[in-house]
Amino acid sequence: MNAISAGDTAWVLTSTALVMVMTVGLAFFYGGLVRPKNALNTMMMSVVALGVISVQWVLVGYSIAFGHGTPWWGGLAWLGFKGVGVDPDPPTPPRSRYRRTPCSS
Repeated sequence: MNAISAGDTAWVLTSTALVMVMTVGLAFFYGGLVRPKNALNTMMMSVVALGVISVQWVLVGYSIAFGHGTPWWGGLAWLGFKGVGVDPDPPTPPRSRYRRTPCSS
């Protein structure tokens, strides 16, 4: 088993946290561009988009990105994280950290 790199794992978690903060900042920016009565709706669209993208990543995106297939298109064997364990494959960071990738890209 390959060793898990603490630096790689820390970078993925840090970039995930930064994107989560950036999403809130973007929501406030968009909220400031519209009339006050539409600000909350506009801000919530940014938060909902983050949720929708996260669900799409779990259902299909992870398998397409990291599944074993062609270099251009991964396999569909890991749809919905079926069969994905904690062992790193790619070697680092572990798969459990890549699950948060939509928040760090």
